[in-house]
Amino acid sequence: MGQVVVTQSEAKLVQLGDSVSIDCKFNTVVYRNEQGTSSKGRYFTSWYLQKAGEEPKLLIYYSDERFSGVSSKFSGGGGHPSSGGNGLDFSLTISGVQPEDAGDYYCMSVHNTGTSTNKVWVFTQ
Repeated sequence: MGQVVVTQSEAKLVQLGDSVSIDCKFNTVVYRNEQGTSSKGRYFTSWYLQKAGEEPKLLIYYSDERFSGVSSKFSGGGGHPSSGGNGLDFSLTISGVQPEDAGDYYCMSVHNTGTSTNKVWVFTQ
């Protein structure tokens, strides 16, 4: 497999109370989970928020599952083939943006390198 190329949205200036979407697009399909029940078939893409001076905080995993305690204002898209996910295009939407939502948003993905054991982990800001 060649190098994974990621295209993520540029920095965005958002008015308070508005909604905003951040896109993360890949040139190769993200690895899918084939284990479990509710997570089976979901793509390994996660979203993190890092605020100044803090560690990154997990918001979304398996492309569209909110981590425990994360506000419902955060939602992930592109996460499951049954809902039209293609494994290449993912998004994070923030509804009703507030000052505390400011920070650096990262998408993380796992890509199969051609074997069952080797994976490529991609972080982008």
